[in-house]
Amino acid sequence: MLLPASINITLYTHIDNVHALQTKGLTWPVPTGRRDGRVSLASDTSNLPGFTDSVDVQKQKFAAFGLNAQDLVTLVGGHTIGTTACQFFRYRLYNFTTTGNGADPSINPSFVSQLQTLCPQNGDGSRRIALDTGSQNSFDSSFFANLRSGQGILESDQKLWTDATTRTFVQRFLGVRGLAGLTFGVEFGRSMVKMSNIGVKTGTTGEIRRVCSAIN
Repeated sequence: MLLPASINITLYTHIDNVHALQTKGLTWPVPTGRRDGRVSLASDTSNLPGFTDSVDVQKQKFAAFGLNAQDLVTLVGGHTIGTTACQFFRYRLYNFTTTGNGADPSINPSFVSQLQTLCPQNGDGSRRIALDTGSQNSFDSSFFANLRSGQGILESDQKLWTDATTRTFVQRFLGVRGLAGLTFGVEFGRSMVKMSNIGVKTGTTGEIRRVCSAIN
């Protein structure tokens, strides 16, 4: 997306740096000067990963855009910042199974009661809960540590640990001995740039918007 005329490169860089300082995160070069589409369809979101998707389905959706399993784990790691609503994971806490405490067995049992307090069975489904328990305002690898501890909030997130094909990448971000380590901040920047190169419009396709949030 091209920067609006009212924002110059210096200000753009300053805003980006402030955000990085606020979240203790890193910065990376962001390609700019992109053209925008003229049509926005709700149906286009069908190719985005869903909160109940299996790892195989998530990988298929990413592969369709040239992204691999490492990109999947890396980009989902973006959940180190942000929240979700109770309605998107509360089903994991109540009557998920007919044994034990009834919760999704992939959730750490000691974490279930904490989530049930935050999201009562008949409570407000729109209540927002941090996706990265204990480190919701910092861009770091704690999200992956939570997956290892059975504290992933979304079912699709926790499956990255329970599925052997993606667990290795989680372990590499955590610096597990015997595996080649990965630096989350560096890899996240690489995967974000890789994702930004999907479907780039060239020539006369699309438009340069005067206002970023609306077509001309």
